[in-house]
Amino acid sequence: MSAPTPHHDAAPADAVERIVPLMPVVLPVAGGLLIFLLAFIAVFMA
Repeated sequence: MSAPTPHHDAAPADAVERIVPLMPVVLPVAGGLLIFLLAFIAVFMA
């Protein structure tokens, strides 16, 4: 008899599933950087 093929239950980790727990940190930091960038552009253009 031939050897049975191994059965893997673990699916590869999805990129979205790895990023979702970081959202409470990433979103405020990105928002702060965006506000700073827009304020800098407004002051520079004035």
